[in-house]
Amino acid sequence: MQTWPFRGSKGTVKVANGQLHKLAYSSEALGGLTTEFNVFLPSSASSSKPAPVLFYLAGLTCTPANGTEKGGFFNTAEKHGIAIVLPDTSPRGAKIEGEDDAYDFGSGAGFYLNATKEPWKKHYKMYDVVVRELPDKLKSSDLPLDLGRTSIFGHSMGGHGALTIYLKNLIAGPNAESTGPLTYRSASAFAPISHPSAAPWGHKAFEGYLEGGIEEGKQHYDAVELVSRIPQEKKESVKILTDTGDADDFWKKGQLRPEELVEALSNNGVDNENVIVRMQEGYDHSYFFISTFAPEHIEWHAKFLNA
Repeated sequence: MQTWPFRGSKGTVKVANGQLHKLAYSSEALGGLTTEFNVFLPSSASSSKPAPVLFYLAGLTCTPANGTEKGGFFNTAEKHGIAIVLPDTSPRGAKIEGEDDAYDFGSGAGFYLNATKEPWKKHYKMYDVVVRELPDKLKSSDLPLDLGRTSIFGHSMGGHGALTIYLKNLIAGPNAESTGPLTYRSASAFAPISHPSAAPWGHKAFEGYLEGGIEEGKQHYDAVELVSRIPQEKKESVKILTDTGDADDFWKKGQLRPEELVEALSNNGVDNENVIVRMQEGYDHSYFFISTFAPEHIEWHAKFLNA
């Protein structure tokens, strides 16, 4: 199969009766660096029956391989005829001093935002990659994808990304100045960084990447803060599912703060039957946790993608 406009393809792998495509392209959003991503196509996908699309955003230190190899996504996606797109978590090879010094900033830690601070702003624009550039590339490829039916989920930093991208899109609508061309039907997250402007990981990312620091992050990239801006007429249409384990050390250290997401949803009257924030007994932050609940999350998205 041709997959123009992508290059550097590493081929395809059969999995769950579908095909996993390993692809790459030269990213204008990332200052010309090559970015890799994976696409799972269910066996039912064809030019006459394109598959709806679920984006998966991985967490700190991860690459597209983590969710691909350990997420446990593909059997359930195949069952419901859903494609899954797995982008990277940061640019690679920007050669910025200090970008490889820490696990939670720089390489593998793009935080799904657009950096506005030197020297990061030339390359660290993973928000634009996920919401604008990669969807446009997928639309111009010959992959049988229906990007008119799209949802998004993620883990940890990627859970933060999924929630904020979904909420910004819900608030402003597609093709607004702050959003891309897609409409996301639902969002879910495993152990998301729900209130990054109040968490150490968020402080480090916002102060490091953003000229306006924490206040800029709070304005644009914080799920708890964004909830308060959902228009009244859209509150009944919110579709969010999150799971966090009560044995998660990062939850215990105040990095995730799901309780504050619950409070924000409640205080702002966002409490319909499709808004679900759960704690799961005994689970940690790992892909053992993710793979346990991944089938349930994909089943949940399938209700909206296949409606």
